[in-house]
Amino acid sequence: MKTFSESPLQMFATAWQNRGLILALTKREVIGRYKGSALGLLWSFFNPLFMLIVYTFVFSQVFKSRWPGGSDSKIEFALLLFSGLMVFNLFSECLGRAPGLVLANPNYVKKVVFPLEILPFVSLGSALFHLLISIGVWILFYLLFFGMPHLTLLLFPFVIIPLLLLVLGFSWFLASLGVYLRDVGQVVGIIITALMFLSPLFFPITSLPQEYQGVIHFSPITVALEEARQVMYWGKGIDWQIWSVYLGISLFIAWIGFAWFQKTRRGFADVI
Repeated sequence: MKTFSESPLQMFATAWQNRGLILALTKREVIGRYKGSALGLLWSFFNPLFMLIVYTFVFSQVFKSRWPGGSDSKIEFALLLFSGLMVFNLFSECLGRAPGLVLANPNYVKKVVFPLEILPFVSLGSALFHLLISIGVWILFYLLFFGMPHLTLLLFPFVIIPLLLLVLGFSWFLASLGVYLRDVGQVVGIIITALMFLSPLFFPITSLPQEYQGVIHFSPITVALEEARQVMYWGKGIDWQIWSVYLGISLFIAWIGFAWFQKTRRGFADVI
């Protein structure tokens, strides 16, 4: 029986060794999503643009929302909200698809030589493509209304590094669990919806009473949401102490998820 390495170093080694395959599959997935549509890849630009406009109207005009500690500017509220939504969308897209990653590719399971562990990388690559487009839309709006963005925007890649590891860990775990328990996809959908409101997505964490701020930090995306707004809009740097703890936890979860996937994948062919 073939054995699969559960080493934490193998997480990164498999990505590097199969980087060409990951890139090709990611490209195919992104193009395939818009295949047959009149606008094609342009939809990846119009979707976040439309989302930004709708959220701006709903929260600034219908609910009369204002960002605590900010001005009464509708554009400010929209950009602050959208900077958090970009992070949340990456998280929700990957986790929402994770339970079906293996199930959607039964042909790969039958091929002993195919590295099934790269499937979460492909899903993440597709989500990162859409994140980059959304960042482009955000920068465009900022340039139009406020001028040049803060240089701290360049720190954004560092902000999401722990989140990417966290997403990979959860994706490996859920992709495996989804093979054996088909209800996992439904449960994950409920959890994602709950996290939308239990994370500081529509509000800053400082606006909550002190006793609830600690609870909100249990959300896996709280740190990423808060830090994204700091570097993108407020022009502040990363809290490296919090970031380091977040990175350590994310690395551990990524390894646990990878080890679980490698340990349980031997039974995939029997179930599928």
